[in-house]
Amino acid sequence: MTHDLLTELRPLLTAEASAEAHATGTEPADLEQAVWLRLLEHLAADGPPLDPEGWLRRAVRAEVRRTRRTTRRERPYEKEPVDDRDHGPEQIALTSARHRALREAVRRLPGRCSRLLQAFLSPEDLTYREIAGELGISQGSLGPERSRCLGCLRRLLTPEVAAREVRG
Repeated sequence: MTHDLLTELRPLLTAEASAEAHATGTEPADLEQAVWLRLLEHLAADGPPLDPEGWLRRAVRAEVRRTRRTTRRERPYEKEPVDDRDHGPEQIALTSARHRALREAVRRLPGRCSRLLQAFLSPEDLTYREIAGELGISQGSLGPERSRCLGCLRRLLTPEVAAREVRG
């Protein structure tokens, strides 16, 4: 029964979709596909429509209205996200992974180096005076201490960075 219904409605749907699609700026095949999906959903939920041809015409018009509403609301990107090398999905994921690796390495540092570099990496953008007060050390010793901690961090990260490079 379902196969016969689909075979019977195919020419009507093709004609209706061809007549309506160009007014919305869509492809007739896309409109046909959307209406076939609606029909299959209807068949699964309620069985075959009582007036298949009338149902199909109404479904085509409803899909055209939905397409028009969507077209009016959607705005195209100025450039495709995948082409945006600075802010594309891949770059965001790579930057996030680098930040995560850095923070993990900072947490593994010995002594107060971990706390010191976490303070420097803080999104609150603390001043030297605030960092010194938070860590309980003199402001003048922050520079040399930071330098030693960065050297320690560099040594800690060197094996990880070197292991990722292609050798040979």
